[in-house]
Amino acid sequence: MPPQSEFKSKSGLKRIYAAFWYSIDGFKSAWKHEHAFRQEVSIFAVGAIIALILRISAFEKLVLIGVLLLILIVELINSSIEAVVDRVSLERHPLSKNAKDFGSAAVLLTCLLAIATWAVVLYNRFL
Repeated sequence: MPPQSEFKSKSGLKRIYAAFWYSIDGFKSAWKHEHAFRQEVSIFAVGAIIALILRISAFEKLVLIGVLLLILIVELINSSIEAVVDRVSLERHPLSKNAKDFGSAAVLLTCLLAIATWAVVLYNRFL
């Protein structure tokens, strides 16, 4: 049997409990250290309120809020990639640049998806 990491997860309800608190720590760290995450949380909050106020179907509200939530999810993954790259080395390297640029491109595509989704829903509903 291969050696187990001391950081390997627990089992059962202990795992779920620990995972919840690891996630809370992740949110706190992202909020504290990632300016883009704070900006995107602000956009999410405003967008969610607008979506809830709009006279559209519950499904349309879900879609509008969901694409904004997707931006936060992808930003957290991007920040994770950046943290690992920086942990390995702060030295400039083409592969490190690629990793960070790929994560950034993923965030950009998610933002474009959100813009397109909002445009289509609002256009179909109000124009």
